[in-house]
Amino acid sequence: MIRQNYLPFGKPNFSEDEISAVTQVLRSGWVGMGPETLAFEKELGEYLGVPHIVTVNSCTAALFLSLLVNNIGPGDEVICPSLTWCSTANVALYLGAKPVFCDVDRDTLCLSPETVLKKLTPKTKAVMVVHFGGLAVEVEKIRAFLPDKVIVVEDAAHALGGKFKNGQFVGTSTNLTCFSFYANKNLSTGDGGAVVCFDPNIKERIDSLRQHGLPVNAWKRFSHPKTVIISPELSELGYKMNYTDLQASIGRVQLKRQKSFNLTRLSIANYYHEKLSSLGAKIEFQSNILHPYHARHLFTILLNDGVFSRDKILWELRKRNVGATIHYSPLHSMPLYEQQHQVLPNTEKIYKQIITLPIGASMSLEDAEYVVQQFEEVLQKY
Repeated sequence: MIRQNYLPFGKPNFSEDEISAVTQVLRSGWVGMGPETLAFEKELGEYLGVPHIVTVNSCTAALFLSLLVNNIGPGDEVICPSLTWCSTANVALYLGAKPVFCDVDRDTLCLSPETVLKKLTPKTKAVMVVHFGGLAVEVEKIRAFLPDKVIVVEDAAHALGGKFKNGQFVGTSTNLTCFSFYANKNLSTGDGGAVVCFDPNIKERIDSLRQHGLPVNAWKRFSHPKTVIISPELSELGYKMNYTDLQASIGRVQLKRQKSFNLTRLSIANYYHEKLSSLGAKIEFQSNILHPYHARHLFTILLNDGVFSRDKILWELRKRNVGATIHYSPLHSMPLYEQQHQVLPNTEKIYKQIITLPIGASMSLEDAEYVVQQFEEVLQKY
């Protein structure tokens, strides 16, 4: 029997605690960036075990500012995987640099030292490491063969709560690491992002750049009668990319619930893996999907392209109100980047086979059972 309600691939889990926290901020009269934002930055830093967090209005902004403070610009090349969301590449274009797409490893769905090395040139100034689906890339292996002039920026939009093999959270590598708090992420505040910084000077610069380049934020300027009323002088072109206390109040509650959220995601992943493993060679799983260190933002599988039509199965699942989707269409095949002549064999094959099944902290085991039941019926049909 087809369920009546559509099950999206990633739905946030908000409780009365988040609603209460937002209500308190609304009643306070200060909804912009202020004390809640500062508290969230401090608490997130303590959770990850890092010295500095700067929140911004999106992970895209976090990635952009991370390249900007490293002076990436015209004539520079920025390597990133083609199997990622467009933000990873677009931030290079914003700065006049060129995104150069590399292939991914079929087992991890992430870039690797080998795939990055193939794209390294004298013009390379940055590598964007994407922790696809929540699986942590061992960034020190990437860093090991890069010239000193090449920086690493980590796109950890999928990976809050993910860990490296040493047991440390993604974000602790000392690279600038960027997180997302978009609606479907493991920690959701509707939208927003953050940058992890280890250099206090970089932290101060990003802090300023997110608010027009001003050295003093609005909270300090307007929250107390004895604070400065004259606007400080601008010395650098900045941007309107700040976070808000409305978002931060949600984030503080969501942060406290991460352990519970992670257990829910793990239970769903375990169920999927157990039931779908019976299909044998018909599907493949991303490596380490059940490992405690995987953040499990996505649960992706690869269909055997010699047996099934991915698109037919995807649309049939949608008809049955299962929010299966695709992560992602390869960027190197898109007209914007004018690099369609590239051949990235793993990425191109993966795209024809990949499906993301619903997973999230708001799902129940019954939801997961429904997904498996419908998926198996659709496979039998096709």
